[in-house]
Amino acid sequence: MSKFFNPRLSGLEAYTPGEQPRDRSYIKLNTNESPYPPSKGVRKALDRKRIDGLRLYCDPTATALKEELARVYDKKSSQIFVSNGSDDILNFAFLAFGADGILFPDISYGFYEVFANLHSLPFEKVPLKSDFSIDADDYCKRNKMVVIANPNAPTGMVLPLKKIEKILKANPENVVLIDEAYVDFGGESCADLVDKYPNLLCVQTFSKSRSMAGARLGFAIASEELIADLEKIKYSTNPYDVNALTQAAGVAALQENGYYMRNCRRIIKTRNYAKKALENLGFEVLPSKANFLFAKCGQFTGLELYLLLKEKGILVRHFEKDRIKDFNRITIGSQKEMEAFIAAVEEILGA
Repeated sequence: MSKFFNPRLSGLEAYTPGEQPRDRSYIKLNTNESPYPPSKGVRKALDRKRIDGLRLYCDPTATALKEELARVYDKKSSQIFVSNGSDDILNFAFLAFGADGILFPDISYGFYEVFANLHSLPFEKVPLKSDFSIDADDYCKRNKMVVIANPNAPTGMVLPLKKIEKILKANPENVVLIDEAYVDFGGESCADLVDKYPNLLCVQTFSKSRSMAGARLGFAIASEELIADLEKIKYSTNPYDVNALTQAAGVAALQENGYYMRNCRRIIKTRNYAKKALENLGFEVLPSKANFLFAKCGQFTGLELYLLLKEKGILVRHFEKDRIKDFNRITIGSQKEMEAFIAAVEEILGA
């Protein structure tokens, strides 16, 4: 750290992304990417004409993309916000709405604490129940911004919409942000509730279910007033944060939304296969509605199993927090990849 670095940020612990190693070929089951490529329309959209147009600035309003999102989710364009990945939206939302403090689960997406510390916002990590579920009562009448990933990460477990409504009703003066990065894999979106609850901010991403993690595109659905607040933050930082190629790819992906939803169903089927196979091998596997499983092996610690799998060319995600250090998060890859993963686990247990 240089002598010029802001001393207020000297204790900041940055988010640690999942491994992206280049030393060998791996079956990557560690960063929740889709095993399936983008649709044909996305490839076609990134044509020579579009590439030649990169000499010009992109549309800062992302009008075509917002209109397509509004069509798919049956909302007005003024209820849609787009940005450079959903992480950007979370960052903006913490800055815009977190002044009174923020509540989020103690086991959830690691960036929540990073953003709170980055903006010097008071926060409280609310313990999950013993079964790793969220107790909605813990988030009621707290006079703070509420942030919940649904399905939660890394557990994959969901909070029913009626429980989310309970939280919304109990916090009318504070924003309730529902992070739905994994909702297309069996969860139930709260997007249809934004007209009923002006304090609801529903955040999603193209990274998981729409095979565009590398394109960096996220969006939010909310009341026009909340969207205007986010736009003010965006235009005070970088109005060109969604580049022209990503905007074009996003529009094309939405026009072929059926392709992606079919892939989600394929992933769900493979998830069910992997969960059953792991349970047959003696694993404890949490009930997941995401494109990953959170599993614990009785014979090895989480770290030991992670390292043994890595030796065999398979990456999973290990976390060092005390409550979950014996678990690993396993992305659902293709059927072939998951069969290779199960075979590797069988070899490890047999050895």
